[in-house]
Amino acid sequence: MPLWDLSADELAGYAPEIAEPDDFDEFWGGTLGEARGYDLSLELTAVDTGLVLVDVYDVTFSGFGGHPVKGWLTRPRGLDGPLPAVLTCNGYGGGRGLATGHLGWASAGYVELFLDTRGQGSGWGDGGDTPDPVGAGPAHPGFMTRGILDPREHYYRRLFTDAARAVEALRAVDGVDPARVAVAGGSQGGAMALAVGGLVPDVAAVLPDVPFLCHIKRGVEITARDPYAEVSAYLAVNRAHTEQAFHTLSYIDAANHAKRAVARARFSVALMDQTCPPSTVYAAYNAYAGPKEIDVWPFNDHEGGGGHQWQRQIPWLSALTR
Repeated sequence: MPLWDLSADELAGYAPEIAEPDDFDEFWGGTLGEARGYDLSLELTAVDTGLVLVDVYDVTFSGFGGHPVKGWLTRPRGLDGPLPAVLTCNGYGGGRGLATGHLGWASAGYVELFLDTRGQGSGWGDGGDTPDPVGAGPAHPGFMTRGILDPREHYYRRLFTDAARAVEALRAVDGVDPARVAVAGGSQGGAMALAVGGLVPDVAAVLPDVPFLCHIKRGVEITARDPYAEVSAYLAVNRAHTEQAFHTLSYIDAANHAKRAVARARFSVALMDQTCPPSTVYAAYNAYAGPKEIDVWPFNDHEGGGGHQWQRQIPWLSALTR
């Protein structure tokens, strides 16, 4: 896969003007206010997985609209609290899968809440358990165009709200230090991490890997891969909807959320990434308001740094939260 986006020098300084609605803060403040009007209704049910070093809990809490949202909570057995914690958000199409698939952060001494992704879980992995009970108008298959003509109806309004509420749920767990909760994720999960960083600015750290939904208009215009291609496919049919569609997506754009995020952040970008073009990642990185650094993987596509990235994140986060 060749280098195909801007040069490394151009990427380092790439800070485009990204459309932002005048009522962005009012919109999201109102959205979270509505969600917080519902009781968190946090439930943790111990699950016997056969593991002897990690405790596992099936989690349910109230997300957008008071809808029940699932997750897996893992914690190292035998460590005294309060412990630092990580909220992990998943990539596009994946669900929470099996509890035994999320043991990394617990093995590093953290409590982890792995968030299930409403309505997803059938694209790859081991499935999901959270429905999305909200309907939408005509849309292209996938999630990008669900509610694309009204920001209040868009799918990612619900998902970003779920993620913000998940921080509240994780902070409410006995034995978690509320001041040491970080948020992490790759691709779609990276966008969710940036959204949480902007919506819940007192998180301890933000770790967005090859994040999706950054500088969305550019992503739609320059890559032929899904999920961005869902938007271009929709607009190829619904020709009169272009202006409204991108207006709706400006509320979702993770680069706009990054402008409001002040926690220390560690990004990653892959320079051969044709799913989340590197220029879109740098647009969010250069807009990010807090202290930040970025790991660059020059010869990788959307897999980015993979396990190598996580190996870098462990000591970095430990230095902030221990």
